[in-house]
Amino acid sequence: MRPDASSETPPASAPQAPVRVIASAQSWVEGEAVRQLEAMARLPGMKLAVGLPDLHPGKGAPVGAAFTSEGFLYPYLVGSDIGCGMGLWNVDLLARKARPERWAGKLDLEGPWTGDAEGFLQEHGVKSSGFEAALGTVGGGNHFAELQRVDAVHDAKAFTALGLSADRLLLLVHSGSRGLGEAILRAHVDRHAAGGLVEDSPEARLYLTRHDHAVAWGRANRALVARRMLDGIGAMGQRVLDVCHNSVTPRRDTGRTQWLHRKGAAPSDEGPVVIPGSRGALSYLVVPTGEGHTSAHSLAHGAGRKWTRFSARERMRERFTAESLTRTAFKSHVVCENKDLLFEEAPPAYKPIDRVVTDLVEAGLVRVVATLAPVLTYKTRARPE
Repeated sequence: MRPDASSETPPASAPQAPVRVIASAQSWVEGEAVRQLEAMARLPGMKLAVGLPDLHPGKGAPVGAAFTSEGFLYPYLVGSDIGCGMGLWNVDLLARKARPERWAGKLDLEGPWTGDAEGFLQEHGVKSSGFEAALGTVGGGNHFAELQRVDAVHDAKAFTALGLSADRLLLLVHSGSRGLGEAILRAHVDRHAAGGLVEDSPEARLYLTRHDHAVAWGRANRALVARRMLDGIGAMGQRVLDVCHNSVTPRRDTGRTQWLHRKGAAPSDEGPVVIPGSRGALSYLVVPTGEGHTSAHSLAHGAGRKWTRFSARERMRERFTAESLTRTAFKSHVVCENKDLLFEEAPPAYKPIDRVVTDLVEAGLVRVVATLAPVLTYKTRARPE
């Protein structure tokens, strides 16, 4: 369908906005990801395109990137999982009392939650969406719920200020708005393809209303995933932080409204952030530093893929059995009964998280507070035939 007057597609001769890739010479960034970043920098109204150290190619637009624009906003740059993010919970259970093998045998977060989903959403100030059957579920792809132990504390003052204790477990939840965000993007693409929306147009206002709802729904979803996970191990927990890494938000730093798009990019203007590695690597609890303008107020949201899913499946099947991938070098357990997903999400398919975080530190963007090691990673149970 031809875009209407409220949308815009980039002309071939559009000037390119400044492009910055925050990655050291020691980091490997695929050329296709940079090409996608540069292509997005030519969209009308674009002011800055930033690739973080976890930058990798996506479906038309790169992942691990942030963009600022004026006059236009681009739902396509946010993607289908609007509101996807990371939540961290402080668990009232000593790490030495963890029973990952026993928990792995009984945890099950598949299927609709048996509680009052609409009531849960109301408690969190979120309207129902029609997708409540998926509320409290992790989802596929790189989503997970992971119990973690503290590996090392690097900034004791900041660590204690968050109410954390080095001898207790933590729970990290990575999930989003499930089918809700996908339906919102599909409605946009059906009408506007990959085109943007003129700010303050009726279409832009409608998208932003739906977008904000999906962001809030995604945050509530992570809270319910955490509740189900903690109920499964017989523990209580308190949320320490929750940040969204797929969104578009207005900023007025320059006196004019700019639209900050994040696609797989954590915010650097909302306090502490957890940057996870693969399920077989450490996660990093960091606090943002610096003024944020040159990085589009954004940070890496994880390690970033090194191999495509197809390539990971082929490579890992040649080297490992599915059973061997349910344990990691940290002796942690992995619950993932979808074999394709188990191979696709294998640790070698991701970039080294220590290099990603080191790049951020060297760029003056973060300070490491603590490193967290996996104890039990929940991905998915087998679905009935």
